[in-house]
Amino acid sequence: MAERQESALDAALRRMSSQDPSRPRSLSIVQSIELARDHGATRREVEVAALRAGLPPQRYRRNYGTVGIQGQIRLLESTVGVVGAGGLGGWVIEALARMGIGHLIIIDGDVFEENNLNRQACCTEATLGQPKAAAAAERASQVNGAVVTTVHHEWLTEANAVPLLHGARILVDALDSLPARIMLQAAARELRVPLVHGAIAGYTGQVMTIYPEDAGLASIYGPGPYPEHGVEAQLGNPTATPMMVAAWQVQQVVQYLTGHERGLLRNRLLLLDAQAGDALTLNLGE
Repeated sequence: MAERQESALDAALRRMSSQDPSRPRSLSIVQSIELARDHGATRREVEVAALRAGLPPQRYRRNYGTVGIQGQIRLLESTVGVVGAGGLGGWVIEALARMGIGHLIIIDGDVFEENNLNRQACCTEATLGQPKAAAAAERASQVNGAVVTTVHHEWLTEANAVPLLHGARILVDALDSLPARIMLQAAARELRVPLVHGAIAGYTGQVMTIYPEDAGLASIYGPGPYPEHGVEAQLGNPTATPMMVAAWQVQQVVQYLTGHERGLLRNRLLLLDAQAGDALTLNLGE
């Protein structure tokens, strides 16, 4: 967006914020769309400018108590890479869009099948046979028109991982293959960004945030070689388990991007067991 357009947008927002000071000042979705159209801006640019002008978007009103205005700006200005748009990834993408992550890179080479209907957020009878990454991007746009999505309908490989994920500030592991997870961790290390790992099996799940210098997945699974699938192949994946784990993954992403790193599960593995009604954290060392 050109400087002249930015100044015009800022001026328009200042005028809006100064009108009738007795009324709560906020920006509606309709106003955001109109401002983007009138000033040649993106919805994302309008929302960031509105936050800085003291005219916070109404859609994030329930976010401000936790992340604050500056935190919401950070989220809108951030890029998050999500690898896998199925059981975990669909819910992660939905939640990140609702939180206001400005740019999502979505990677998945698969298409929806009927057995995905029980647990995958973007799988409906209407989307059967469609690419998961494209359906997830469409869902994100329906939830939040300010979110920009970059879609890659392809499998992650050693050759494409770093180029496809370049520019992301943090990555989310929503995969279902252990060798692919190891590959993604290697890409995160090369990109020098954290990776939020998540895995599910039956009524249980696990979450850990891995920094580039951490032992990461090796501290859970050992040095390898690694099987393609684990116990989830026998236990299956009931509906609520991916929601449970995805929620923790999203909170880890948000805390990292907003600078609240104290609560990150770094070198700690969170184990969730919904059947036993239990959760515990294993310290895996530094």
